[in-house]
Amino acid sequence: MPVAERVLLRPVTMRLLLFLLLASCLRSAAAFPRGCYPSEEEGLKTFRCSNARLTEVPRDIPNDTNKLYLDSNRIPFLPRDAFRDLPLLLELDLSHNAIARVESGAFRGLAEHLHSLDLSSNRLVSVSKDAFSNLKAKVNLSDNPWRCDCRLQELIRTVDLAAGSSGGIVCDSSAQEEHVGKAFLQVIADTDFCNVYKKTTDVAMLVTMFGWFAMVISYLVYYVRQNQEDARRHLEYLKSLPSKQRRSEESSTISTVV
Repeated sequence: MPVAERVLLRPVTMRLLLFLLLASCLRSAAAFPRGCYPSEEEGLKTFRCSNARLTEVPRDIPNDTNKLYLDSNRIPFLPRDAFRDLPLLLELDLSHNAIARVESGAFRGLAEHLHSLDLSSNRLVSVSKDAFSNLKAKVNLSDNPWRCDCRLQELIRTVDLAAGSSGGIVCDSSAQEEHVGKAFLQVIADTDFCNVYKKTTDVAMLVTMFGWFAMVISYLVYYVRQNQEDARRHLEYLKSLPSKQRRSEESSTISTVV
């Protein structure tokens, strides 16, 4: 090929390469939800979706992500296996959302590597301990409208609370009014919610058993009295019969009984 032609083709080739590179970048950007972008921080692959107006956990998160920021959005709940395709995730920030429900298995697949989970400033009232089973991460559960009961007590005993976050777990509601507004760890220092629940359950069971026992006794008393009344009437009937017929009736009664 002549030198002149090669010189002319070079700008065209460069433009084509630039166009393909730009198209590839635009395609990658278009794959992410609006307001989300990947980056690298301190050598860790980060994916940020802060203040992106999300109403659910995004599906197209790169599976080599180490730090995921989904804070300050409108996510209402965490479904089962919400993060199962992120086996290398180390930090997960879900703070300042509207999360009111966490399904069992929501964090499945994160147990091995995740070391920080932030669920602060959401709408959590009650969550099963099973939602955090096998999770070794430091968990922040502060600034949620918690209902202080046995379920929360079991949850607190299951998770490893992030340093300095325990004071932010405050009773927003409780069966006992005096607990409202107090830090949960302060309340359970004097109150064992699960023991109270067990005692209540035991009392309810005893009341139920007593009710059944009373019903059985009442039936037996009624049955005995009814038989006594029938026997009394039969005896009166026998007494009212003539002597010979009465003996015959008594013999018949005896043979029937035998």
